[in-house]
Amino acid sequence: MWHTSLDVMDKKISAMGKALVDQRKLYLGLLYPTEDYKLYGYVTNSKVKFVMVVDSSNTVLRDNEIRSLHNSYTGIMAFDNMVNSMMMQVC
Repeated sequence: MWHTSLDVMDKKISAMGKALVDQRKLYLGLLYPTEDYKLYGYVTNSKVKFVMVVDSSNTVLRDNEIRSLHNSYTGIMAFDNMVNSMMMQVC
């Protein structure tokens, strides 16, 4: 499932080309549904790829929640960069 999902991601990314810069295009949607799971894809501006595996019976999780991954990821990265910068000043 993972390998197939990554292949689908690569195909979608290469098909989008420069349009990928638009943040609405970073969410790649449903990549690979199976009987038991749904695999969704997301790629950041810096080409970090997320594959989210969700139980097929889950009807609560929507596209907006999956798209919010980017905000969470960038927040974590900003925090990490700030802490590293502070540590470099102290050392």
